[in-house]
Amino acid sequence: MERRKALRKTIQLAGAATFTPSLLTLLQACKETPRLSWQPIFLNNDQALFISNLVDTLLPKTATPGALEMKVDIFIDLVFSKMYDEKAQAEVVSEIEKFNNTCKEKFGKVFTALEAEEKTEILKEAERNAGKLNKSVWGTAVGKQEPVGFYRTLKSLAMWGYFSSEEIGKNVLNYDPIPGDYVGCIPLSEVGKAWTL
Repeated sequence: MERRKALRKTIQLAGAATFTPSLLTLLQACKETPRLSWQPIFLNNDQALFISNLVDTLLPKTATPGALEMKVDIFIDLVFSKMYDEKAQAEVVSEIEKFNNTCKEKFGKVFTALEAEEKTEILKEAERNAGKLNKSVWGTAVGKQEPVGFYRTLKSLAMWGYFSSEEIGKNVLNYDPIPGDYVGCIPLSEVGKAWTL
């Protein structure tokens, strides 16, 4: 699979309004995997540590659970393992190495060894340099989506895994498994939190 196709597929998955049963199975597998016994399937230990540090920096624990509590790093490893072909997997390994080389050039250390402020600075720079995702309608990108690069793809996967988790869906976002009456027009101030469904 060409890199552009792999990135396009990941973007489409990240923005999809509905999920395929196989992806929901991956999310369920993440939920059931204990943190202490987790062994990466695709990534080596250093690469898994990189992913864990990156998602923890993007979505740290605050008043709400963080990405590590939602096992987003495990989810990303599963996506790379089960949904990427060998060429796309090799590209992931190469991109992690490039990202760490950028950190070494700037701070003399790989991403996992950086201080919190240095990690934030690196991610801000990556955000500025990353391609932009097209706006979407019902989960489908409007217009031709240009490649957005490794950082944006990884961030999209992290956000997708986080907001698709049961804990976040039920306890952070609004969740109403049996909605009541349809009210077509209400003031935004009455809506409150974003809806999970």
